[in-house]
Amino acid sequence: MTDRLAGVAAQIRNVQQPGAIVMAMRGMAAARAQQGRALLAGNEAYTATVARAIGRALTVQGGRQPEPARVARTKAVVLFTAEQGFAGAYNDRIFAACDSDLKDAITFIIGTRGNQLAAERDIAVHWSAAMVTQPSAIAGLATAIADALFERIAAGTIATVDMIHARAGSGGRVQAVRHSLFPVDFARFAAERRRDKPLTNLAPAVLLERLATEYVYAELCSATSQAFTAENEARMMVMASAKANIDTKLDALTGRERELRQQEITAEVIELTAGAEAQRRGA
Repeated sequence: MTDRLAGVAAQIRNVQQPGAIVMAMRGMAAARAQQGRALLAGNEAYTATVARAIGRALTVQGGRQPEPARVARTKAVVLFTAEQGFAGAYNDRIFAACDSDLKDAITFIIGTRGNQLAAERDIAVHWSAAMVTQPSAIAGLATAIADALFERIAAGTIATVDMIHARAGSGGRVQAVRHSLFPVDFARFAAERRRDKPLTNLAPAVLLERLATEYVYAELCSATSQAFTAENEARMMVMASAKANIDTKLDALTGRERELRQQEITAEVIELTAGAEAQRRGA
């Protein structure tokens, strides 16, 4: 009985140790998700500011849309995947949003775990980078992606760019979203009808080209922020599920420990009673 009780106590200690690790990981993920959410409003404001600037710049051209450049008919796909593990089906959702396109596309994969999954699925990766693990690195990553994209666009090897990233929804749910990144659809920006035209020192075509570049960068910053937040939201959900499983296991083991302890006490009481009865009869 004592051996069995000691074995259950050892099992409880073994389960409690990963429980502490799970709680620590959940706390870190929660803190990072909160940091990411704090950046989303600023990114949206930045993107909206660039969009308004494009709308004003269109007035210089009388609302005419710039002619798209003639380049190769090759699509690029930018996937924002997880950098670290314990994120559940996060990466599977990202790849499911573009599985049919990856064979013929130039693939940009952001995130170490996504690169590993691409290798397992025999998906060619043409450019990759680690996903950020701190909000301070978001701008740098967006710059690196933009530089790599525009280098290939300028060389005429990319015609269109689609972007797939995760977005945290209500209740901590994570969903994959996909939208076009390049070429910038100027029809989305209504030309501002104002009497005073903006004062510029650039030719309208050059101005719009530079604003379009800035808009792509703003969109990449926004996507990176949303992906960073969503990855940590997903990790929080996984850690919460793991904690629930650990608690269930601990409850079962604690109940078993109480049962064995009660049996041990009962056996000792019976043994003492039997000894006292034997002593009384002997007397």
